[in-house]
Amino acid sequence: MTDLQWRLVGRLGAWLIQAIFSTIRIRFNGATPDRRRHGDGPGQYIAAIWHSRILMFSYLYKGWPASILVSRSDDGEIIARILQRQGFETIRGSTNKGGRRALGTLIRRMKAGGSAVIIPDGPQGPRFRVQPGIILLAQKTGVPIYPLSYSAKHAKIFASWDRFMLPRPFTQCAVVYGNPLSVPADADDAEREACRRRLEAELCRITLNADRHVGRITDGCDD
Repeated sequence: MTDLQWRLVGRLGAWLIQAIFSTIRIRFNGATPDRRRHGDGPGQYIAAIWHSRILMFSYLYKGWPASILVSRSDDGEIIARILQRQGFETIRGSTNKGGRRALGTLIRRMKAGGSAVIIPDGPQGPRFRVQPGIILLAQKTGVPIYPLSYSAKHAKIFASWDRFMLPRPFTQCAVVYGNPLSVPADADDAEREACRRRLEAELCRITLNADRHVGRITDGCDD
């Protein structure tokens, strides 16, 4: 595709997300990782969101100063163009496979005061399983990880590896914010693995919680 075509993809995708979510009723549960709803600026954070549950948060936090790690795949290009149109900075790469340069860029952005959004089971899964890169990022920067998830009462669930969720217009959604997780600067391999498991369990807990709020059954997370 040409650059013009990619720009049109970004514009159309951002418009579609805005059109759908502007009709949706949203219930919030838990403490937010920023102070947006209180009228202040955002605090520094690392947001952790499952691959299938990212769409709501690209709408809620559009325009906020956060860097988002996006894979270099064709699907990643579509996602990156939409996110850029929504006002986010995108960094192309992965936190765990061949993405040392991308992770280094993200660390520098955060040490300069920025925030980050990580999809810990992306870009290809396994679904609902946290990869270790986000834990290393939190350790290197000293910034806490905030797990986020949401669910929709009526949604299109795609037959993709992540079972991506696209809410239908005018449905009810539940947004759940989890408990923050900090990784000690001196954490060794065993402690990093323990943190990874805690983050995975918390993301699954809030995903189950969000699904229960709207009467949906979660497939793939351990209770």
